Amino acid sequence: MKLVIVESPAKTKTISKYLPKDYVVKASVGHIRDLPKSNKKAIDIPAGFVPHYEIIKGKEKIIAEIKNASKKAKEIILATDPDREGEAIAYHLTQALDLNKKKTTKTAPKIERIVFHEITESAINEALKHPRKIDMDLVKAQEARRVLDRLVGYDLSGLIWKKVRYGLSAGRVQSPALRIIMEKEREIRAFIPEKYWVITGNFEIAGARNNAEKNTLIILVCDEQPKTENETNRIVKIAEENKNDWRITDIAQTEIKRSPRSPFITATLQQAASSRLGFSPSRTMSIAQKLYEQGLITYMRTDSVNLSKEALPQIYKEIEKEFGKDYLSPRVYASKSKSAQEAHEAIRPSKASQRNAGATDEQKKLYKLIWERTIASQMSDAKILRTKISANIINQRPTTNDQRPEKNTDENIIPNFSATGSVMISPGWLAADTAGRGENVELPKISKNELLKLLNIASEGKQTEPPSRYTEAGLIKELEKREIGRPSTYAAITKTIQDRGYVIKDGKTLKPTDTGEVVSDFLEKNFTKYISDSFTAEMENKLDEIAAGKMKYEKMLGDFYKPFSKDVKEKSKTAEKITNLGEAPKEFKCPVCNGLMIIKLSRNGKFMSCKKFPDCQGARKIDGSIMEAPKETGEICPLDGGKLIEREGKFGKFISCSNYPKCKYIKTSPEEEAKKKTGVKCPLDGGEIVERRGRFGLFYSCSNYPDCKFIMKSKPTGNTCKLCGSLMMQGTKTIPERCSNIKCLNNRPDKLDKAKK
Repeated sequence: MKLVIVESPAKTKTISKYLPKDYVVKASVGHIRDLPKSNKKAIDIPAGFVPHYEIIKGKEKIIAEIKNASKKAKEIILATDPDREGEAIAYHLTQALDLNKKKTTKTAPKIERIVFHEITESAINEALKHPRKIDMDLVKAQEARRVLDRLVGYDLSGLIWKKVRYGLSAGRVQSPALRIIMEKEREIRAFIPEKYWVITGNFEIAGARNNAEKNTLIILVCDEQPKTENETNRIVKIAEENKNDWRITDIAQTEIKRSPRSPFITATLQQAASSRLGFSPSRTMSIAQKLYEQGLITYMRTDSVNLSKEALPQIYKEIEKEFGKDYLSPRVYASKSKSAQEAHEAIRPSKASQRNAGATDEQKKLYKLIWERTIASQMSDAKILRTKISANIINQRPTTNDQRPEKNTDENIIPNFSATGSVMISPGWLAADTAGRGENVELPKISKNELLKLLNIASEGKQTEPPSRYTEAGLIKELEKREIGRPSTYAAITKTIQDRGYVIKDGKTLKPTDTGEVVSDFLEKNFTKYISDSFTAEMENKLDEIAAGKMKYEKMLGDFYKPFSKDVKEKSKTAEKITNLGEAPKEFKCPVCNGLMIIKLSRNGKFMSCKKFPDCQGARKIDGSIMEAPKETGEICPLDGGKLIEREGKFGKFISCSNYPKCKYIKTSPEEEAKKKTGVKCPLDGGEIVERRGRFGLFYSCSNYPDCKFIMKSKPTGNTCKLCGSLMMQGTKTIPERCSNIKCLNNRPDKLDKAKK
C-alpha cells in the first residue's frame, strides 16, 4: 500500500479518482504543529531561535489515523501544497509521525515529496514520476517568517499593552498596512476642497440634412471648469446671446489599442473579485481553494504570470474555436515582482475548454472570472476609435490655457465646448472579457464647420473631492506595489486589521477606527523603522534569500532581533504612556464640575473625560453628549471580591467588576439568569449547567466556574448516554441528540455498528 498525504479532505476525493487502488489518500487538515501561545515556551532565542512546536489542539486524532495508515505503507508520499506553507506541513508530518526514525529500519517505508500546481490526472502522474526530498530551505523560510512574526508581535504588543491599552496588538505586516491606511486618512483630513462649475449645453445640429438626420441632438460640455460663479455666469450669458451662431470647430479621431492584462496572480485575483464580484480577499481565497481542490483551477497562491507549455496549446485551441483565428495572439508576460517564482504558474482553469464550472453560485462566478482573464491574456488587442468633437461661437478664436477669459481683454471670448465618444472597431480580447469593455459612447455623424443651435445651457456648482480611502482591493494593490507581504498573506492582512478593530468597512472602503489611529500613531512615533515600507520589504527579501539557500536562518533572525529587542527595552522606559489624546474642545465642559476635559481612548473608541479624573468622574461622548460616569452599586464581585460598577458600553448600560479587564465578571439580571439556567446538574460537582457566551459564540458550563471547568458545546437535554453515561446535548435535524463525549461511539453510528457486529 502507498500512502499519499495531502492538506485538505476535499482533495482526497479528487486525487483518489486519479490513483490506482493500492494508493490510500489521507488529509492532515492543514497544519498539525505550531508554536504554543506562551512565548516563553515558544522560542529558545539563546540557542539560535530554536522554535518549540506542539501538536495543535484537536489534531491528535488526525495524526493517530495517519500514523496507523503509515504502519501499513511501503511508500509515503507527501503531497502538500506547492509553497512554503505546504513544504513546512510536509516537514512537520515527518516529525509528528516519526518518519525520520523509520529510515533506520529495514522495513522502513520510502518517504518522498511531490508537488503539483493543478489537481488533474496528468499533473499528478507527472508529479509521481519526479519525486524529491523535502526542501529544507523552504521549510526554514517558513519557520523564519513564523518566528519573526511571533517575536515582533509579542514584543510590540506587550509594550502597547503597557503604554496604550490592555488587549491591543501589533504585527510585522499588519502594522505597516494600518500605517498606509492612516496616511491616506491624514491626506483626506488635510484636504481643502475647491469650488468649480460644470457647464453643459444641449445643441441641435442646424445644417442642411436629410429628413432622417434632422433635429439630431448633441450634448457638449465646456472644456474649462470655472473657479468662480461670475466667470460661469459670463460664459453662460455669451453662449445664450449667440445661441444660433455655433459651429463645429474641430473633429479629432484617434485609433487606440488596448492590450489584454496578464493572467491572474493571487493579488490581482483578489482585486478583480473585490471590484467586480464584491468578494472580500479572504472570501475569494476560500472560494478559490474549493475550486482548486475540485481540480478546476491551478494553485491559487502564486506571484507568477507564467502559463505552462502544456496549457498554452489548449488555450490557443479554445480561442480559435470560440472566437476565430484572427483573435489569437500568443503573448509572454513578465512578473513585476523581483521575488516572483517563475517555476510556478499563474491562476488558470485546469481545462481551457471548460468555460463554466463550480458547485455553488460563488464558485461559478469566480471560475468564470478566471476563465475569461486566462483566455483574454492570449488574444489580440482591442481596437477603439476615439473621437473628440469641439464647438464654439462662429468667428471666435478658441482660448488656450494662457488665454483664459479672466486674463484676456476680449470679454466675448469663451472656452470651447466638446464631447468625447468611442466606437469599437475590433473587440479583440474584450470579446472574452466582456466586463472589461466599459461603455461605448457613439457620437452623431457630423462634419467640421457644421452649424449648431444652442437649445439650452446649464451650470452645476461642485467642489473637488478628497482622495478616496482604500478598498480591500486597493489596499492589496498598494501592498503588492510596495512589496509588503506575499500572495499567501494579503487576505490575512486585510482580515486581521479588521478583526483587531483597527479598521472598519465603510461601504466598500476601509476606515481606521479611533483605536487603530492611536495604535498607528504610537508605532509611527516610536518604531518608525520597523513599520516602514523599506524595512518590511527588506525582511521579505531576506526570507526569499533563506528560501533560495542564500542566507542562514540564524543570521537573519539574529541581525534583526538584537537591535529590535534593544529598541523595545529602551522605548519601554522612554516612550510616554498615552493616558490622554490631547485637550478636548473648550466649548465642552465637564458635566459634573464644569472643568476642562481631555480626550481618552476606551475599548469603544474616543471619549471626553474630566481633567480631574479620578477625583471627578464626569464624561462625555466624543460628539459632546453627556456620558454617565461609572457608579458603584455597593455589591461585591463574586469572582475576585472587587467592587461592582455600573458602566455604559457600546450596547448600553451593564454592571461589571471594577478590576476589569483582569476580571471579566458581568452581572446579569434575574430574568436573564433564569433564561440561562438549564436545570441540568453538572456531572463533576453538582452545580447547574448554565448558558454562557464566549468569543466563539454560545457554550454551556458549570455555574461554579472557574472552580469547576466542565464545559459542553450545545445545550444539555437532561438525558444521559446509555453507552458512556455522559450528558446528552442537542444535536442537528438529522441527529436530534448527541453525546457530549466526543469520543463516544454514540456520535459515530458507523463505528457503533461495527462494534456491535
